[in-house]
Amino acid sequence: MTLLALGINYHDAPLVIRERLAFPSEILSISLQELSRLKEITEAAILSTCNRTEFYCQLENNNQQVVIDWIANNRHIDASEFTPYLYSHMDGQLIRHMFRVASGLDSMILGEPQILGQMKTAYQQACAAGTLGKYLGKLFQHTFSAAKKVRTDTAIGSSPVSVAFAAVRLAQQIFDQLSEQTVILIGAGETIELTARHLYQQGIKRIIIANRTFDKAHALAAQFNGYAIALSELPSHLAEADIVVSSTASQLPILGKGLVESAIKKRRHKPMFMVDLAVPRDIEPEVEQLDDIYLYTVDDLRHTVNEGLNSRREAAEQAEEIIATEAEHFLDWLRSQNAQSTIIDFRQQAQQSRDEALVKAMAMLRRGMPAEQVLTRLAHNLTNKLLHTPSTQIRQAGASERHDLIAAAREIFKLQDPQ
Repeated sequence: MTLLALGINYHDAPLVIRERLAFPSEILSISLQELSRLKEITEAAILSTCNRTEFYCQLENNNQQVVIDWIANNRHIDASEFTPYLYSHMDGQLIRHMFRVASGLDSMILGEPQILGQMKTAYQQACAAGTLGKYLGKLFQHTFSAAKKVRTDTAIGSSPVSVAFAAVRLAQQIFDQLSEQTVILIGAGETIELTARHLYQQGIKRIIIANRTFDKAHALAAQFNGYAIALSELPSHLAEADIVVSSTASQLPILGKGLVESAIKKRRHKPMFMVDLAVPRDIEPEVEQLDDIYLYTVDDLRHTVNEGLNSRREAAEQAEEIIATEAEHFLDWLRSQNAQSTIIDFRQQAQQSRDEALVKAMAMLRRGMPAEQVLTRLAHNLTNKLLHTPSTQIRQAGASERHDLIAAAREIFKLQDPQ
């Protein structure tokens, strides 16, 4: 039996290959069932994100080619197109790899938490498809425990490592309760989406998204229970904002000093926190001169991001130690399963001896033999029965000078060493 992980990720595989090996959620269940129906595969799960696709399998042997051939056939791609970017991990390496992935140590953004949720989704989808069993199921559960321990015992996720995250963290320092604040996000690109997600997770009261293309603003706002407006509507809504974050590709400023000054007057000088993440800038630099305005640019946040990266790198070293320990614990459990059948056979043999001795004892009682005498014989006969085979084997080991077996017997039965 072999545990195997095959995958591609952002480290080496170009986007065009990652796209072709992606598994949309609507086909994942059927794909998992097809994969697990291969005679060499007894368990299977698939993790598919924008940065990686990984296949976790339990194989009857170590022939990973069967998985490669299935991927090529399922995704309608020649194997030669993706195998140069393919990596594989087996058994101990696989365990450590899954722990590192779930903990964010193999992510594009070191320590990012989204990957753990994505891995939990992969587990749930495999459970629903009926393709997980004893070994992969146990491995996923241990993976989640290891990732939780990394999050709890290190600072891997506590420091901002993106300007979007840094902006939200700064907003939390300025406002006691984000749940009481309104934010206007200008733009609809990746940075604004990430900012919206962070704010939404922190319980922001209200999200307004402004963009030149209203449909894009609406699509993004819908993800976070927000409200979309066209960029032309911004002047009439700006005064509602306690927080403004802007990141567009505009070559000219979107917010000028006069517009912001007018909004502050409507707010009766209630402070406004503004973050300009655009290059060129979306907010005129002169806005910073206004009272009750706290304006930060991408350069202002860069120091925070660099500090966060250094902090996470230090935490990652601690995380690697935790993962090494947790991986060894799972390997111990895995190795113990090799002895499970022996334990079962031994217990069944002992139970059979018990049942045979009990039948004889019951017969003695029915013949009227005193109970005390029956119990004495039961104990004597059962002891002899249980010890006969081990005693014979140990005696033969001594005759054959198999000192290793004798030492093993003393350890198994916890016998004190002879004086």
